[in-house]
Amino acid sequence: MARPTRVSRTLSQNFLADRATADRLARLAVPPGRTAPLLLEVGAGKGALTAALAPRCTRLLAYEIDPRLVPGLRTRFSDAPQVRVVAGDFLAARPPGTPFSVAGNVPFSRTAAVVDWCLRARTLTDATLLTQLEYARKRTGDYGRWTLLTVRTWPRFQWRLVARIDRSRFTPVPRVDAGVLRLERRRTPLLGPADEARWRDLVALGFSGVGGSLHASLRRAHPARRVDAAFRAAGLDPRAPVGEVAPDHWLLLYAVLHAAR
Repeated sequence: MARPTRVSRTLSQNFLADRATADRLARLAVPPGRTAPLLLEVGAGKGALTAALAPRCTRLLAYEIDPRLVPGLRTRFSDAPQVRVVAGDFLAARPPGTPFSVAGNVPFSRTAAVVDWCLRARTLTDATLLTQLEYARKRTGDYGRWTLLTVRTWPRFQWRLVARIDRSRFTPVPRVDAGVLRLERRRTPLLGPADEARWRDLVALGFSGVGGSLHASLRRAHPARRVDAAFRAAGLDPRAPVGEVAPDHWLLLYAVLHAAR
């Protein structure tokens, strides 16, 4: 009988411990009645999520960085022609040239890098990532605050917290609960290509902290009267902390501040 594979602390491994959680994550990644033409899995581990995803995909590329786990994965899915187990680091993969999805039980220590990879992949349609709950809440505004990354990418991507997973559903049991972060590329961006650079500049200025408030920061690049008008249009108090300004309000600010341009 084969010995259990020891968990690698370096790789931040916490495997899904029950089928119900894997099935739930698979349904969130590929809703019932749909089929994913091409899906890339981040960190297949022992194959719990891979098994739940496989029937929902035309093609599934399951990436696993731990070479000790690859033989077992390939044996387990040898009869699943749509599954290809890829030995190597997902972050080193080149994004496909055709539309694709991403799903995975992401090592908590590599979450930011995986999210960044997804945001840079031009053909990505959506990503369903099991992350540390705190990270998922922070990025989706669940604390009532919004981060620079979320606001900056909001015109092209929607960020949602779609589930919470108790830490007891993993082995070994991590110190914190997990959340399912759903990242979806908008079919029609909220701003056109000509606006992208100006939007990034506006958000960077607003989060710079210069002046002590969002209102003061924006006044460094825009006339005071226009900034006042933008805050009125967005229904914002000039004293509002930058982190508490929701992305949709940022869009209203942008519309007024750049209306003349």
